[in-house]
Amino acid sequence: MIKIIAPGKIKEKYLKDLIDDYLERINKYHKIEIIELKDNDILEKETIEILKVLNPKDYNIAMVIDSNSYDSINFAKHLDSIFNYNSNITFVIGGSNGLDNKVIDLCKEKISFSKLTFPHGLFRGILLEQIYRAFKINNNECYHK
Repeated sequence: MIKIIAPGKIKEKYLKDLIDDYLERINKYHKIEIIELKDNDILEKETIEILKVLNPKDYNIAMVIDSNSYDSINFAKHLDSIFNYNSNITFVIGGSNGLDNKVIDLCKEKISFSKLTFPHGLFRGILLEQIYRAFKINNNECYHK
């Protein structure tokens, strides 16, 4: 199971369509779900909500700007290697205030997709696209160039 924990509801139709499209594509390879939390401007309240749904037995990955990054091929290899010893991967996306260290400390690693800041809905789409790309790469299917 792949889970994505993220604050806030997606309001824009074009982002909902993007996210739904990649969820459908990924579900052909692996079960995936997005756990949407109430958007909260107060980091401590958001942290409490994340901690309620974050399973310490999963391979938890904090999405943090200042951290390690992968290219698409190495990201695919990395996900494949994680699935060899843990069947559950959870990606945690912070709100506008980022992620509290209490959450980061429960994660096995931190990953950055860019030094840029993205709107949350767009970043969900980017993350889903890269997860889908990883499955295509790992299955030697045409998609990645």
